[in-house]
Amino acid sequence: FLFAVSCKESKTDNVTTSTEQTAAEHKGEVFTVNADNSNVIWTATHKGGLNPRFGTTKTTGTLSVEDGNLTSGVLTSDINTLTTNPKSVDPAATDGKTSADLDMHLKSADFFDVAKYPTVKFEITKVADLAPGTESKTEGANKTISGNLTIKDKTVNVTFPAKVEVTDNEASLMAKFTINRKDWGLAYGTEGDAKDWMISPDVDLELHIVAAK
Repeated sequence: FLFAVSCKESKTDNVTTSTEQTAAEHKGEVFTVNADNSNVIWTATHKGGLNPRFGTTKTTGTLSVEDGNLTSGVLTSDINTLTTNPKSVDPAATDGKTSADLDMHLKSADFFDVAKYPTVKFEITKVADLAPGTESKTEGANKTISGNLTIKDKTVNVTFPAKVEVTDNEASLMAKFTINRKDWGLAYGTEGDAKDWMISPDVDLELHIVAAK
C-alpha cells in the first residue's frame, strides 16, 4: 500500500536521462500556467504492475513563447496538493487504509518529506521538433522536451516527446512518460528494504499544462 505503474504494455513514453543541464533562456512572451486547468497525473504500482495507485498534484509556473514556439518554462508541483484517487484504493484490501492514508504516507518522510521538500520542480532546458518517424504514446506529439526535474534535493535531466500547441493567447503542453523514482533516491525505507522492493521503481507521469497571457 505505498508508492503506487502500469504494466508495460506501456501507455507512456520512456525518458532519456542525463545530468543537470543549463536552463533554456526565457525568450519572447511569458504565459502563466492556469492552475485550475493544469495538473500532473501520477500512477504507481507494486512489482509487476499490481495494485495501481493514481492521483494528481496541482501545478503552477510559466511558459515562454517566441514566434509561436515554446522556448522555455518552469513548472512547480506543490506536493501538499497531492491527492490519491479514492477509486485506486480499496480499504477492504488494505486493512482499512484509505486514499487519504496513502496521501499522508506519500507526504511523510518515508517518501516526499513535504515538511522539508514541499515542491517538485521542472525547468525546461531544450525544446526541439520531434524527429520524423518517432513513435510516441502522446497523441499528436510534435516536440521533444528536455528539462531538469528536481525531486527532494536531487536534479536529473529528462527528455521526452510532448504535444505543444501555441495560439495568440494560450500555450499548452501535454506528455505521458515514465520515470524511475530511484534516479531521485525516492525510496521507502533504506536501500534494499523489503517494503521498498515490493514497489515498482516506475512511476508514470502525465503532464496537462495550460498557460495563458
